[in-house]
Amino acid sequence: MEENGKILLLGMDMDELRQLAVDLGMPKFTGGQIAKWLYDRRVTDIAYMTDISLKNRTILQKHCNIGAMKPIECMVSKDGTKKYLFPTHNGKFIETVYIPDRERATLCVSSQVGCKMNCLFCQTGKQGFEGNLTVADILNQVYSLPEADTLTNIVFMGQGEPMDNLDNVMKATKILTADYGWAWSPKRITVSSVGIKNKLKRFLDESECHIAISMHSPIHEQRMQLMPAEKQMTIAEVVDLLKQYDFTHQRRASFEYIVFDGVNDSINHAKEIVRMVEGLECRVNLIRFHAIPDVNLYGASDYKMETLRDYLTKHGVFTTIRASRGQDIMAACGLLSTAAKQHELQ
Repeated sequence: MEENGKILLLGMDMDELRQLAVDLGMPKFTGGQIAKWLYDRRVTDIAYMTDISLKNRTILQKHCNIGAMKPIECMVSKDGTKKYLFPTHNGKFIETVYIPDRERATLCVSSQVGCKMNCLFCQTGKQGFEGNLTVADILNQVYSLPEADTLTNIVFMGQGEPMDNLDNVMKATKILTADYGWAWSPKRITVSSVGIKNKLKRFLDESECHIAISMHSPIHEQRMQLMPAEKQMTIAEVVDLLKQYDFTHQRRASFEYIVFDGVNDSINHAKEIVRMVEGLECRVNLIRFHAIPDVNLYGASDYKMETLRDYLTKHGVFTTIRASRGQDIMAACGLLSTAAKQHELQ
């Protein structure tokens, strides 16, 4: 990727960095040195790459930029959650959420500016779709995060549908897990999806990262009202696909289930979930709904959520109620949107 006539290093894999070195008249091994400075040490200036000769650093500075961009805004919740506003390389903005929790620290990253999926209950969908993030934009959310060294997990659950930007998401996770990159275990990364035909299968085939499916209703007609993506790939088709893969070891399949009062919180819904996932090693995460403007949906009571959890657990489906984080700064599930910010800052 280029910006202002210069090549962005962030987002390039080892093969690309080695080829870049050769193209610029340097030894091939210089690509490995660049990768070390880029992904292991996260330098912000090519001048810091001190084991590369001054001549070659000068060439790199002429033709390349790191591509890192600091967040321009940070909001801090009373529970310690932080919501960062990052610029993108094409002049847009995205939100990224840092969630510290005792010994864990999770980063919720975005994969698109806005989203095409238009789920009824999600602020990002109301924003509309404004473009895919590049690999550099995705990785910059980690690279330029002030708390990057504390991270234990990354979830692709921010703005956008990861499978709708699959090439860039896959390349970002490849760099995050590669020996020359961040060298993370893929078990520290979870990628979410509503379920996109062909692309979900490709992800399951080519990645070892965890998968989290946005279910929100096990009933076709109701899920279609909540999530238009159900028309293209039904939740039944998603579950059938997952059953073709082995989740009995370290790789995990989970279902995200936002609970709406009087909509999807009945025992009949719980029974259908049990029937649907029978034979699939998985977990269900029940999520509190936070009201958004102009949407006639409300969060279910604690009693309803606990009843759902207890029924599912009793019938062999590992189920948790996810703690809500960052609601006071609009950082909780379904609340991310940069629509107003795009207008304000442009």
